[in-house]
Amino acid sequence: MDSILVKGGGALNGQIPIAGAKNACLALMPATLLSEEPLTLTNAPRLSDIRTMTELLQSLGAEVTSMQDGKVIAMSCHGEINTRAEYDIVRKMRASNLVLGPLLAREGHAEVSLPGGCAIGARPMDIHTDGLAKMGAEIDLRDGYLYAKAAGGKLKGAVIDFPFASVGATENILMAATLAKGTTVINNAAREPEIVDLADCLRAMGAQIEGDGTSSITIQGVDSLHGATHQVVTDRIELGTYMLAPAFCGGEVELLGGRIDLLEAFCEKLDAAGIEVSETDKGLKVARRNGRISAVDVTTEPFPGFPTDLQAQMMALLCTAEGTSVLEEKIFENRFMHAPELIRMGARIDVHGGTATVHGVEKLKGAPVMATDLRASISLILAGLAAKGETTVSRVYHLDRGYEHVVAKLRGVGADIERISTK
Repeated sequence: MDSILVKGGGALNGQIPIAGAKNACLALMPATLLSEEPLTLTNAPRLSDIRTMTELLQSLGAEVTSMQDGKVIAMSCHGEINTRAEYDIVRKMRASNLVLGPLLAREGHAEVSLPGGCAIGARPMDIHTDGLAKMGAEIDLRDGYLYAKAAGGKLKGAVIDFPFASVGATENILMAATLAKGTTVINNAAREPEIVDLADCLRAMGAQIEGDGTSSITIQGVDSLHGATHQVVTDRIELGTYMLAPAFCGGEVELLGGRIDLLEAFCEKLDAAGIEVSETDKGLKVARRNGRISAVDVTTEPFPGFPTDLQAQMMALLCTAEGTSVLEEKIFENRFMHAPELIRMGARIDVHGGTATVHGVEKLKGAPVMATDLRASISLILAGLAAKGETTVSRVYHLDRGYEHVVAKLRGVGADIERISTK
């Protein structure tokens, strides 16, 4: 099992290219199931989750070809469709559930295993299935599979009021509604940039969608969708992660392709902590102001609030802040599993339920630590870059699901980091 060895102490300077968004690409890929014509995605990230979605779509009958070193994904779903998404594939990744809506919309029925992914909370499917039921789907859970069938063979438009702004449910219903009969309105819809990106792609395929980026989305169903080519939006989580690197270590790093509008709430916290963010003609430039960073309080919220997927990285940074910070996690339970590992590095953190209190220390110390999930993996690597001595992060297979070429990107700006393969 591979591990990452990090030696801390050096400032970081240079440029880091930011990939296309994993969470956007994983929603865009199932959209190929909605059309018999080709869908091509450019600026795709090169990640194990993308390979898993490729495997899933191929098992359903789609043709999927990776080109230009994985940055372009060409898909076509013109043949016979298999409507059963098997457990052996779906269990690897939460986003696998995003084939449910498209399969129901195109074929009128689907059998989809309950999904897997990082162990950061229950994240139930109820909100997905309740929305589809309002569109006329009959859904039964048996033996770990969702058996779904559209009454009369076709979904119907409906007004769907989500109890909370679920990104995955918004994406599933949005795709399903494009081919439904009549008009669908999603109230309390998620507003994330990945939702807007999916809507842009679906519109390029001929869908009629209004209101994406707001809390109410209206979709007028059409008879069919055609092919399209679409560029995947910049990964705001990878962007935010690498924006923190010079905040940990000092120096100045330019994030190629970065945009402040993707992370406004995050950038506000960086400014309050003493980190300078400026726009360039190529992206964003980040540098720490003089001295230690200042403590700030953070509450995770749906977009446009502070992203839950940057909470672990921010906690690691605040471990060395001057003062005491309070982080409140409101999106997922069980998402402070990185705290005990940071404590092994000398951090002072008290966790009570969904709240973590971080008392800043002057310096972290290198230590052997274990990654518990995707975002915890990168937070421990960043902490290691700023720590005194060596840090070994084990169980980094999580990392490959969400960050491409981490070692190369950080080495490119001067980090002393290497991946160690063990047999």
